[in-house]
Amino acid sequence: MKKLALLFAGLSLFVATGCNDDGDKEMEYPLVGVWQPLKEVVTTVEVGEDPVSDLITYTDCQKESRWRFNTEASGKRTEWGDNGTPTCAITSDRNFTYTYDKSAKTVIVKYQGIVEPSNGKIVTLNDATLNIAFREETQDPTVYKTRTFTMKRIPQ
Repeated sequence: MKKLALLFAGLSLFVATGCNDDGDKEMEYPLVGVWQPLKEVVTTVEVGEDPVSDLITYTDCQKESRWRFNTEASGKRTEWGDNGTPTCAITSDRNFTYTYDKSAKTVIVKYQGIVEPSNGKIVTLNDATLNIAFREETQDPTVYKTRTFTMKRIPQ
């Protein structure tokens, strides 16, 4: 009977302390890496109106673009386009610095030569996908506009 009581006590102790629910923790993925933009959505909201969203799908040439977030809070955004000719070429190559707040899921990107930074919000960040929304400044204070980029991670 003592063995049964000891077995029951040991089993109770195991159940009470051994069943940690680690499956509820959200996996953290790094922003650092190279990202390929696939599409963007421009959403405009006017005060008192319903939001209007426009989907911009990228051509194969535009999908050659890359956003590189380095570990030292610097990066580079290289954009490819058709340039009005059938040839695909780099249309923009900009260096930037950035600040990433993991807990708030915010990113502030400061492009070299541009005074105003771009304020972004991470919507999705996992091993393969980044959705990042940047607020765009408008001349009209009653209009709110965001540009959300959907990107896939390029393995290095």
